[in-house]
Amino acid sequence: MDAESSGPRTEAAGVVLAAGAGRRFGRPKAEVRFAGERLVDRAVRLLRDGGCTRVVVVSGAVRLQVAEATVVHNPGWAGGMGSSLVTGLRAVRESAAVVVPVDMPWLGSGAVRRLLDTGARLAVATYGDRTGHPVLLGAEHFPAVMATAVGDTGARTFLAANRELIHYVPCDDTGSPDDVDTPHDLIR
Repeated sequence: MDAESSGPRTEAAGVVLAAGAGRRFGRPKAEVRFAGERLVDRAVRLLRDGGCTRVVVVSGAVRLQVAEATVVHNPGWAGGMGSSLVTGLRAVRESAAVVVPVDMPWLGSGAVRRLLDTGARLAVATYGDRTGHPVLLGAEHFPAVMATAVGDTGARTFLAANRELIHYVPCDDTGSPDDVDTPHDLIR
C-alpha cells in the first residue's frame, strides 16, 4: 500500500485552500473564529509548525490578510476547489507543496511533519481506513494535478489514477480530518 519514499525530508511550501464563500456555513469559513483564532490563521500555523518553509493562502470570496503567509487571490474561486488548488500550486516556488483545506481545524501539525519526514514526492495522510489531509505533492506532479483539478475535485482524480505512487502515512494519533460545514460542526 505504501510507495517507497525518495530520500531525506521533503522541503515544501504549505498551501491553504481558503477561497470558498461557505454557503452552508453562512459566511466564508476562512474568517470563522475557533478556539480564539480564525480558521485561516490556524491552518497557516498548522503548516508552519509542521515544517513547511513558506505558506501560501488562496483567497477568493473575501480578500484575506494573513500574517506569516503569502496570500494569492483566485478570481475563479466560485468554480470550485479545483481552481483554488491550481492557483495555489502556481504560487509555489518550492519543490513540493503540502495542501490543506481551511475548514479542518482539528488537523495536527504532526501529520504535516510525518508527510515531510517520509521524503516522498506524493504522500497522503490516512486516518484508520480512509485517506484525508494533508496531502503532499511533489512539483513534478503539479502539471498533472492542475490538468485534472476541476470543479470541487481538487487533486482527487490525479490521486485515484496514481495510487501506486502514493506514500500512505498513518496519522490517526495526530488529530482529526473532520471538516466544518455548518456552525454546529464546531461544537464538539
